[in-house]
Amino acid sequence: MDAVFLSRLQFAIATYFHFIFVPLTIGLSLLIAIFQTIWYRTDDADYLRLTKFFGKLFLINFTLGIVTGITLEFQFGTNWSRYSAFVGDIFGSLLAIEASVAFFLESTFVAVWFFGWNRISKKLHLVTIWLVAIGALISSYWILVANAWMQNPVGYVIRNGRAELTDFFAIIFQPFALLKITHTISATYITAGFFVIGISAWHLLRGTHVEAFRKAFKIAAVFTLAASLFIVAQGHFKTGSIAEKQPIKLAAMEALWETQKSAPIHILLWPDAANERNAIEALGIPKLLSFMAWHDGNAEVQGLKSVPPADRPPILPVFLSFRAMVGFAFLFIGLSGWAFLYRNNPEQSPLMLKILPWAIPLPYIINHLGWTVAEVGRQPWIVYNLMRTSDAASPISVEQVATSVIAFTLVYTLLGAANIYLQVKYARKGPEEVHEIGY
Repeated sequence: MDAVFLSRLQFAIATYFHFIFVPLTIGLSLLIAIFQTIWYRTDDADYLRLTKFFGKLFLINFTLGIVTGITLEFQFGTNWSRYSAFVGDIFGSLLAIEASVAFFLESTFVAVWFFGWNRISKKLHLVTIWLVAIGALISSYWILVANAWMQNPVGYVIRNGRAELTDFFAIIFQPFALLKITHTISATYITAGFFVIGISAWHLLRGTHVEAFRKAFKIAAVFTLAASLFIVAQGHFKTGSIAEKQPIKLAAMEALWETQKSAPIHILLWPDAANERNAIEALGIPKLLSFMAWHDGNAEVQGLKSVPPADRPPILPVFLSFRAMVGFAFLFIGLSGWAFLYRNNPEQSPLMLKILPWAIPLPYIINHLGWTVAEVGRQPWIVYNLMRTSDAASPISVEQVATSVIAFTLVYTLLGAANIYLQVKYARKGPEEVHEIGY
């Protein structure tokens, strides 16, 4: 193991762990805003209880998300200084906007919302939670724009050995970024939706806080089914964008070795990267890959062998992650559709109520599978076709990175255990009674 590998491992650990908290922060803030809006308009105390209950779980998640997010940005200076020197003019400006504008907006109004109960008017308090939800979206927008630039660099020139910004709007409004943003945000809504559905199902099965959790279940079922259907439909357009901008990533996703027209998708497939072929290849659907990539069943799709092995990503993790991600996406449609059918009286299906709490972790898995496809599929480039990952790392020793990898792993393990303990503790407890809340 060299320093580059360990730096990549450390960044992967930090990123995967941080992204446990991000989707729930984005998605749950919107659901809480919906609950609080209904309470404001109807004065139904159950929605006030739901607002406070899920707000507490949101705050636990948000706090740990801040702690884990700070360490990510430091690594661009400690472990990836050559990358920072090369693209700092572009990448640094995007992160600076996210931190100084979007995150400031979000964190400020989280504090106002948390401490503002019974201190500011109901209307103004409602505005603060919507600003939290909007701030979370804006923050994610800038982070995802920065990542999209790494996937598809635009709006720059190479000058004095550095990538320098020439067209800011080309970067922030490029179609590749917009597709990435809508896809990722949809996944965060699925995460939050199953979080609310699962907790509601757990309480409904036990007959605790029934009226409140029936209402939460109904809203979350509609919300989650809509997000699940959208992400599958939008994934079709995202596939076309990948085919155009990162054809070798698409080839790895589908284990397509030879460039070919009318390319099929095989239901049963197992890549053999060592021999540049597929060990298993059966049940092909003719022309489907060409259609998914180019909206034309006869179109040509670029294969892995069109580039040297050194320019290909690791095939198996990209292939397996993509296949699992697609499978989970359709599973989510099935589960959320099931919840939607029983949304008005979920107790009529005890089996559903038993299963849905176990679905809470599944969106977290699909989120990480998606990032595996995006980031591992981009390799060996840290900036696609512009800078190799091996050229981006800091000139530091193996011992230095190994020490920090161990430290990160230990700290994140403790934080993860704390998060699970607190979330489970307060989720099991349920919402407080109205007279204990006030307002």
